Amino acid sequence: MSSWVPSSRLTWLLVASLLALHYALAVGSKFRESTTSDELVHLTGGFVFNHFNDYRLHPENGILPQRLAALPATLMGSRFPSLEQSLWRTSNSWALGHQFFYEQPGQDHFPRLLAGRAMIALFSVATGLLVFLWSREFFGTAGALVSLAFFVFSPTFLAHGALATSDACMAFFMLASVGAWWRHLHDARSRWWWTSAITFALACVAKFSAPLLLPMFAAMALVRAWSQEPLTLFGRAWSSRRAKLGAAALSALGHGAVAVFVIWAFFGFRFTAFNPGLPPADHFIRPWEWLDENLGASGRCIRAIAAARLLPEGYLYGLAYVLETAQVRSAFLNGEFSTTGWATFFPWAFALKTTLGLIAASTLAVSVAARRFCSARDASPRWPRLYRATPLVVLFLIYWVFSITSHLNIGHRHIMPTYPVLFIACGALGAWLLSRRPMLIACVVLLVAAHATESLRAYPDYLAYFNPFAGAREDRHRHLVDSSLDWGQDLPGLKRWLDRHAPVGSEVYLSYFGTGEPDYDRIRAQRLPFVNGFKLPKPPTRRLTPGVYCISATMLEHVYSPIRGAWTIEFEKEFAAGRAREAEFIRATQASPDGDLRRDADRYELLRFARLCHYLRARRPDADIGGSILIYRLSEAELHASVYGSLREWATAVENAIVRRTP
Repeated sequence: MSSWVPSSRLTWLLVASLLALHYALAVGSKFRESTTSDELVHLTGGFVFNHFNDYRLHPENGILPQRLAALPATLMGSRFPSLEQSLWRTSNSWALGHQFFYEQPGQDHFPRLLAGRAMIALFSVATGLLVFLWSREFFGTAGALVSLAFFVFSPTFLAHGALATSDACMAFFMLASVGAWWRHLHDARSRWWWTSAITFALACVAKFSAPLLLPMFAAMALVRAWSQEPLTLFGRAWSSRRAKLGAAALSALGHGAVAVFVIWAFFGFRFTAFNPGLPPADHFIRPWEWLDENLGASGRCIRAIAAARLLPEGYLYGLAYVLETAQVRSAFLNGEFSTTGWATFFPWAFALKTTLGLIAASTLAVSVAARRFCSARDASPRWPRLYRATPLVVLFLIYWVFSITSHLNIGHRHIMPTYPVLFIACGALGAWLLSRRPMLIACVVLLVAAHATESLRAYPDYLAYFNPFAGAREDRHRHLVDSSLDWGQDLPGLKRWLDRHAPVGSEVYLSYFGTGEPDYDRIRAQRLPFVNGFKLPKPPTRRLTPGVYCISATMLEHVYSPIRGAWTIEFEKEFAAGRAREAEFIRATQASPDGDLRRDADRYELLRFARLCHYLRARRPDADIGGSILIYRLSEAELHASVYGSLREWATAVENAIVRRTP
């Protein structure tokens, strides 16, 4: 039965090869992707942390991954925009990031971005190694290789594991921290206490979801206290449940002390976020007072900690910013909009963005484990089986409870830390490979092959991966957008498509969601409403003409627009009034006016674009770029009906588009 299991040397060669393949797929898929939305501020903030020892820019997304991702840019001697400007005084990380990436003469941001992505991909590889080691402990070498195979080809980790953001970093530290804490509760040696404490401390500077580790630690301590074995900590054995819990609580306090030290170290052991040797700041990007008004008791607590200078100002501001922005945030799911989210958001995201092979394998593995657990003749053998899996079960359940109750429903990536648990669980199928039963062996092989095939077919568009449950590729945006599909990654692909397919001399219009810069990719297009703006001069209002319309999926669904949802009679009346003034707006905005006229023109452009998008959502696109940018060729007649025609003409055009789209 054990003849299938490779030798130790061959096993590690397989592991190294699979992890190298994962790294190559993850990083390689990013070579032709533009800056995704959050990477711009992550790298900009990290560079300022490293180069200026200043923490005013974007301290809310994990200083550890930001510093690491920006390390290549720092070592390359990158130039930063002038600090003698209002953007620096107001801590405008987005506008300064645009200057840093795209407005420094002779300085190309893309090599620095790729190097930062390659650095973060190391966390993804490290997560894969943890998956293998943990699965091997439960299921042996065969099971561990099955688990590793599911990890290596995971579209979720291939999408986000090589982006200069904090998601892959936190997925690693979440898994590592629960494992180290559990090991520490069973091994009295000091090295495991230090391993656990340092891992937890690094998790605290990886992302502000680290406090979720506290209820996980508490749940594991409770399970450990209810076990029969004494708990040996601090040189003595604790036997009663109360004593065990007290010892675990004392250990947790020590972990907290180490975390406080590490946090101070990452912020340069200075309380103020603003380096006094640099041009001064007026405030953070959102003043403290703004956050105070919206945070209530939690805000007062954070301010009290700041007043006592128990933690660095940059860290506390980042925590307050995360708590405030998580309360109300625009979200989209299956054609619906919300600012407080849905309990079903992450279950839907999991169901649509997980390969069918992994869904089937993890379901089968859990069923096999449950059957084995229930097949025991008495209760005593069951406890050790479940007990060993405590940290994984706790991580999975607590993280999912938090996710389901969260108001922050902006991306499937936020449940990344739960996927390693599923990969490890799939190791239970490794026993089937050793069973000498062809049907069982074939089942495992087919599940792994189906998972890998789905993944490789998606290459390199992993951010836009959806499984067949989502329907046609062109319909993905009807389910999820933002970082689940369209994070601004496909400007280079759009440039290639336009070069090949856009007729010479045709008008090109672009509505883009993200922090990429179309000018960097030499995309010559009239700009429809954008999400970013970045303080660039706003182009004058123009009359729309026939041509090629390129619309990011998030913009098409109007997730972050003030004009979203159904096209109402009120919207139509307001648009009709603006349409009558279009010539006035065109003449006036050529002179870049301020005040009411500019605001009226901006409002009209939003209404005009919303009316067009209502029609385009009913119409089948002519092409798509990576699944995230949809292409429409609009004729004079079609443009008139969808934008400039009467309400009756517009409604008829929408109805006809729906009829033509229906199979």
